[in-house]
Amino acid sequence: MDLREELPGDRQGVRDVYLQAFGDHGRVVADLVDTLRDTITPETGLSLVAERDRKVVGHVMFTRSLLDAPRHLVDVQVLSPLAVMPELHKRGVGSALVRHGLRILTERAVPLVFLEGDPRYYSRFGFSPGGGLGFRKPSLRIPDGAFQVLKLPEYEPWMTGTLVYAEAFWRHDAVGLRETDR
Repeated sequence: MDLREELPGDRQGVRDVYLQAFGDHGRVVADLVDTLRDTITPETGLSLVAERDRKVVGHVMFTRSLLDAPRHLVDVQVLSPLAVMPELHKRGVGSALVRHGLRILTERAVPLVFLEGDPRYYSRFGFSPGGGLGFRKPSLRIPDGAFQVLKLPEYEPWMTGTLVYAEAFWRHDAVGLRETDR
C-alpha cells in the first residue's frame, strides 16, 4: 500500500471510497470532500490517499480552521473526513493515513489538530476529549467525548478557546449529530 498526497486524477476514486464507506450518508461526505479540496493549499491543509494496486482504497483530509484563543486567532487543523473501503476495514489503512498526516502536520509546525470521532479509535493517536483541556466545541450537537484534540509540539499553553470550523462544514451540515426522523 502506498500513502501519498491526492492527485487531480484521484478525485473519482476518493469519491467512491466515501460513497461506499458511509452508506446513505456517503453523498454528503463526498460532497464535503469536494468542497474542502478546493480550499487546500500546501500551507493550509492536506489530502492523502492510500493506494493499493493502483486503486484508491482510503482517504483522509486535514483542513484549516481557527481556534478563537484569548491572545489571537490560531490556525489549526481539523481531521475530517477519514474513510477506507469497507473490505479493508481493520487492516491498518486508516491508522496509516492518520499517522502519516500527523507527521506531515508536525513538520509544518501545526500546533493543534481537532476532530469529531470515536474516542476508542482516535485515542491510539494521542487524541483526547477537548472539553477538559480548555477547548470549546463549535456546536452543541457534537457529543462531548467525540470532540477531540491532539496537541503537537508547536502547541503553547495559552492556546485555548473555541474551535471555529471552516465554512464548508456548515454549508454541508456536517457538524455534530442531527436528530433523525422517526
